[in-house]
Amino acid sequence: MANPVNWFEIPTKDLEKAIAFYSEVFGVSFEKTEMGPLHMAMIAGSDRETYGATGALVQADGYVPSANGSVVYFGCDDVEISLKKVEKAGGKTIQPKTSIGEYGFAAHFLDPEGNHVALHSMQ
Repeated sequence: MANPVNWFEIPTKDLEKAIAFYSEVFGVSFEKTEMGPLHMAMIAGSDRETYGATGALVQADGYVPSANGSVVYFGCDDVEISLKKVEKAGGKTIQPKTSIGEYGFAAHFLDPEGNHVALHSMQ
């Protein structure tokens, strides 16, 4: 079976602030949409035909930013470079670049709203 992960949602209380943070750190753009009571900003250009799970920032009742629970890992060229962008954009490193052996490197951070998110790279 292929990797079954195909969607993630990161809760936010301030959609515009979250868009600014993730755009600055990862250099991606977002497409805003609404689905009933959900205010969403989907990562632009995401589709099921390319590498990576698709996802969105979501602002709605019941969507509460948290450092507890599932952790989304964002791939990047170099964890250390991305961590510097995280700090500059208002996030906080909670685990610096750490070797995970043959699987590369990982680091963990809190976004400006307190979501626990992680980075992964091979260098």
